[in-house]
Amino acid sequence: MNDLILISLVALGLPLVAFVLVIFNQKALADRAHLISTPAIAFSLVLSLYVAWMKLKGLPLTTFEWSMDWIQFGTLPGYGPLKITVGVLLDNITAILMVVVTSVSFLVHIFSSEYMKLDSRYARYFAYLGLFTAAMMGVILVNNFFGLYMCWELVGFTSYLLIGHWYEQTGPQLASKKAFITNRIGDAVMWMGILLLFTEFHTFNYREIFALIYQGLPITFSIFGLSPETTLTVAGLLLFSGAIAKSAQFPLHVWLPDAMEGPTPVSALIHAATMVAAGVYFTARIFPLLTGDAMLIVSCIGGFTALLAATIAITQTDIKRVLAYSTVSQLGLMIMSIGAGAVAAGLFHLVTHAAFKACLFLGAGSVIHAIHRAQHGTADSELDAQDMRNMGGLLKKMPITGWSFIVATLAISGLPLLAGFMSKDEILAGVTAYGKLQSTMQHSVESQPFYIDHNAIAILLPFVGGIVTILTAFYMWRQVFLVFFGVPREVSLFERIRESSRVMTVPIVVLAALCLWIWYGPNPLAPESGWFLKKWVRTSAQVIPPQTAPTYAIVPQVLATDDATHEEPEVSPASSPIPSSQTTSTLDRLPQMPHQLALEAERHTVAPIVGEVAIGSALFGLLLAWLLYMLRPGVASTIGRKLGPLYRFSLRGWYIDEIYEIAVVAPFLFVARGLAWVDDRVVDGLVNATARTTVLLSRVVGWFDRYIVDGIVTLVGATVQFLGLMTRSLQTGRIQTYLAWVVASVVTLFVVIHYVVLAKP
Repeated sequence: MNDLILISLVALGLPLVAFVLVIFNQKALADRAHLISTPAIAFSLVLSLYVAWMKLKGLPLTTFEWSMDWIQFGTLPGYGPLKITVGVLLDNITAILMVVVTSVSFLVHIFSSEYMKLDSRYARYFAYLGLFTAAMMGVILVNNFFGLYMCWELVGFTSYLLIGHWYEQTGPQLASKKAFITNRIGDAVMWMGILLLFTEFHTFNYREIFALIYQGLPITFSIFGLSPETTLTVAGLLLFSGAIAKSAQFPLHVWLPDAMEGPTPVSALIHAATMVAAGVYFTARIFPLLTGDAMLIVSCIGGFTALLAATIAITQTDIKRVLAYSTVSQLGLMIMSIGAGAVAAGLFHLVTHAAFKACLFLGAGSVIHAIHRAQHGTADSELDAQDMRNMGGLLKKMPITGWSFIVATLAISGLPLLAGFMSKDEILAGVTAYGKLQSTMQHSVESQPFYIDHNAIAILLPFVGGIVTILTAFYMWRQVFLVFFGVPREVSLFERIRESSRVMTVPIVVLAALCLWIWYGPNPLAPESGWFLKKWVRTSAQVIPPQTAPTYAIVPQVLATDDATHEEPEVSPASSPIPSSQTTSTLDRLPQMPHQLALEAERHTVAPIVGEVAIGSALFGLLLAWLLYMLRPGVASTIGRKLGPLYRFSLRGWYIDEIYEIAVVAPFLFVARGLAWVDDRVVDGLVNATARTTVLLSRVVGWFDRYIVDGIVTLVGATVQFLGLMTRSLQTGRIQTYLAWVVASVVTLFVVIHYVVLAKP
């Protein structure tokens, strides 16, 4: 086992050890539980940083993999050897995300030690944080689908526990169940995809499956009679269903906004940097096997989700729900980017999003905490501490929280000098190149007058990205202006608000610093030349059959040009989907497919103009928010009243929850109630009738046994006893009496014989 893999396993085990120590010593630790959990996460962060430094700085082109047999089933007839292995895959993506998970978890632990100070289940809360961190580290480190699925389910379970931390309240109860059930739907479909691949390739290992697909799809790889190529598309979409649920993509996005019922630090950890990021990470992992059709569907789902959530966020009044829908929207952009083939850009935005969204959530938590303290024991205690309409002017009272929040808002808006601009610019460039390269199918209008090329849908994706950028800047700056600027809405409450303690503000400031561009490249306006995209992460080469690749209008001169901007990007073993242990060195450095090269070349072409459009879109959204909420504060309310139905449509989240309630929940409950009636009246009725019949028969049998069988036995016994008593009276022991009885018997016998037997008629 390589030393870096061993260190990675130690980094995974430390949060798990902290969970065990805390969960079994809750009463003894009480409000000191953070003294075990926080150092464990801190040490895990140090180890993750060391692994990342050694991997990215010293061994950027090397992929480490270690496996061991876990369960041996022997040889099955008609199948062959069957075993399940567990292992670790350590490449650049793994090293980076280890740092992301542990760093955000560490800062959340520090923040929580103050935010959750008076909570009655303080120790349990920190135990669950440790378990969640360990599960997420497992998702990142494992090298096969089976191990990933186990950790995947553990992530979902721990999120259920953390969202429902305050389970005595109705909101967290319903939110935790909603999150759990919704994720199980996607996970069940994802498991079908895993089994589909395992059934054909007899392995769960990522790289082994990719290698076998690259060698050629077997004719037996078919489901429901579909061709192997179509089956590969189906397998990719089945796997992606898990990401749809975990990363809150339409139509399984409905759990994430309600999950805000949990503690705010949980929102920062689960819904900003880790759990929801698992879906994006998984989509990037399975990208090599996504066919062109699967890529289009993935990108369309991501684009629609981004637009849907952004249009909902612009009308929300709860400070955390705005951030929740913002998370859904940003995740949609990442998925859209990966579906379009710009995997590195999607992962880049995943990392930058972790910093600025965690900063925003912890900033919101700081505001909520300060308002709760100001409300304590006052007449204002009934005010909703999360309603932005009760805030205003808080920058004067909470400058550290406020300015950190503003920096993170600048980042998520996509303005220069911030990391968010670099990653979002790359996403928009990749999606624009993807839409531009989509070709129409070679069908004449005369031959198929009603034919609509499904690839033409991709042309809309760049426009979706631009609209989402405008809306993101608008609703985020709307939030900033409502919370930190303007006139305080509740003057008496405003006077009592104070800045949060350093234990809470230091993590926020650290996250705000991580929103700067310098961590990802020297030039804030040239993200492609930065360390992240140039040295650390590259889009993996695909292994799909050529006939399943996207149909781009590829110009041969583009692929053959010597222009440096169009050169083939270096493919390292770190990004190669082919394990060196099973292929030649040529395959180990698998080149990207022609459509990937065309996309990369086109991305370089459109990047400058896309960057300018992105900046303009962000500034337009900021300006619009300033006009409506600062220059003319009453105009927004007036517009909302005039657009009544549309405003309510956005405020209620496109009525998707209501649609689910009518189309899914109500029929499900109706069927459940029907089955419950059948169970209660029919099944239980038969069981109860059988029981009553059995009881009645047993009583009859009991009566018969008691009064007939036992009666006869008792009568016989009594008769014998009576005769015995009668006979005993004759046994006097006197010879005279015996002689008298003998004489009497002889006389009687004589009379009977004489008068009865010998008598003649």
